Parts: sequence; structure tokens; C-alpha cells
Amino acid sequence: MAKTPVCVLGLGLIGGSILRAAAAAGREAFGYNRSVEGAQAARFDDFDATTDLTKALTRAADLDALIVLAVPMSAPDCPLTDVTSVKGAVLDEVTAAGLQARFVGGHPMTGTAHSGWEAGHARLFTGAPWVISVDDHVDPAVWSTVMELALDCGSFLVPARSDEHDAAAAAISHLPHLLAEALAVTAAEVPLAFALAAGSFRDGTRVAGSAPDLVRAMCEANASQLLPRLDRVIELLSEARNSLAHNDSVAELVEGGHAARARYDSFSRPEIFAVFVGAENWRQELAAAGRAGGVIRSALPTLGSPR
Repeated sequence: MAKTPVCVLGLGLIGGSILRAAAAAGREAFGYNRSVEGAQAARFDDFDATTDLTKALTRAADLDALIVLAVPMSAPDCPLTDVTSVKGAVLDEVTAAGLQARFVGGHPMTGTAHSGWEAGHARLFTGAPWVISVDDHVDPAVWSTVMELALDCGSFLVPARSDEHDAAAAAISHLPHLLAEALAVTAAEVPLAFALAAGSFRDGTRVAGSAPDLVRAMCEANASQLLPRLDRVIELLSEARNSLAHNDSVAELVEGGHAARARYDSFSRPEIFAVFVGAENWRQELAAAGRAGGVIRSALPTLGSPR
């Protein structure tokens, strides 16, 4: 069976890498980029790209292509997904635009500190988790289409509701960005610090090299979920500060953090395979499985299809 064509809107690091990966998987893949330079760079590398949004969307409609939103914009009546780091805000915009029925949110959990077409590559998603939303409105056929694209790109899939994704992303993505920025600022204020900095500082501040506009966008769009995580970190650091000042000890925070990291290191990812997409309660079953750490490594059957 022929694979669904893919139209990528926005050819930066993530969108450009999806275009490359989709083409490498044998799909008809084409893209739109607002900047002439980005589109020209893609064409120079022999990829199908345009700066004409109407042309790209018309072609997508003619092919019933899966549209991947790597930048915010509207779309015709095609299956629709996105790759942004905040799901709730995007879902609200999609719903307001009347596109909810054909939309399934997505978030590849990968990236680099670099941006633009030149930073992308077809293997960016290999072995990386790709969140796919299982909100109540999600259409099983569109969900399966997005699932197949993510698998073609080399990812394993994590099903999640949009609100639960945003709570988790606040803790493991958006908060680390702010901590990295704070660590970098603090070190910059200490004479000799940069001269002595090595692995722990480099690793702890890596994401502070990300484009500030991108960091601001994802943190500010997820403020309702990020604020409680920030409050919790401030509480933990305040307790550690007081313990150090009065008891000469940071044992509680250090031991608690070490134990939490050990749980992460041993965290299992059982494969999800016994859910039929489109069956009764399939969204709830996938959300529960993803919540427990389950992942999808090969295409799930749809209701009525052979296993």
C-alpha cells in the first residue's frame, strides 16, 4: 500500500529533518518555508521546497497529504499534525480554527542547540521518543497516519493526552532550559569560573545554547504547567540552602536526587502491541499504557485489520 504523502510547513531543525526522513522512507515529501534562504537551501540539497504557502497547501489537498505543522498556520481539510513542544496551546488554536476533527498532536522529543535547515538530518529522530496525542477527539485513521510517519522517521511512540504531555514536558524539558540559563548566568558572575569549567558545567548548560526566542516560546506557552515545577525547584533549593546554612548539610536533596536519577536509569519501556486503534476505549488504553512507560515500536493494528 502506498504511503501517505507528507507536506511539512516550516523547514527548520525539526521540520527539515522530518522532510529528509520522510523522503528517505520512500514517501512523496514536500515542504514550505517562509524564508527564501531556507527553501533555497532545501532545494540545493535536492528536496522539494517552496516559499508559496498556497501552492504547498493546494498540493497537499490534492494528494490528501499529512500536513506537519512545524510553524503555526492554518491548513485545508487534510490529516494534520504538529511537532511543537506544547500540546495544549496548539490544540486550542486548532480547535478555534475548526480543524480539530483532522488533528492529532505530536512532539518528537529530540533536537539540538542549533536551528535552521542546515542543522537538520534524516536520522535526528532515530531511537527518540515521539509523543502522539490520544485526546478524546482524536480520529483513529488520522492517528494511524501520524503513527506511521513517526515510525518511518525511526522514532518509538509514546501515547499521551495533551495536558499530561505538557505537565511532563514542563518537568523534563522546559524547566531544564531555565535551570541551564540560571546556571550559566550564575557562573558568568564568578571570576575564574569559565576558566575551570568542565564536564558538569558543560552538560548542565548545554541547552542554554538554544536560540532564546525558541526557549521563550515553549516556556511561556506552557506557563500553567511550568509554574508549579518552578515553585517545586525553588522549594527544594531553599530547603537545601537553609540546611546548608544551619546544619552544614545538603544530604536530603543530594540523596533524593540520586535516588530519583537511579529510578530513571532503570525505567523500563514495555512495548505496547495489544491495542487496536479504533476499538472501544482505545484512546484511554493507550494513554494509560503511555503513562506507565509503554511505547509503540511497530504499527498497531486498526479495528478490523489483520494483526
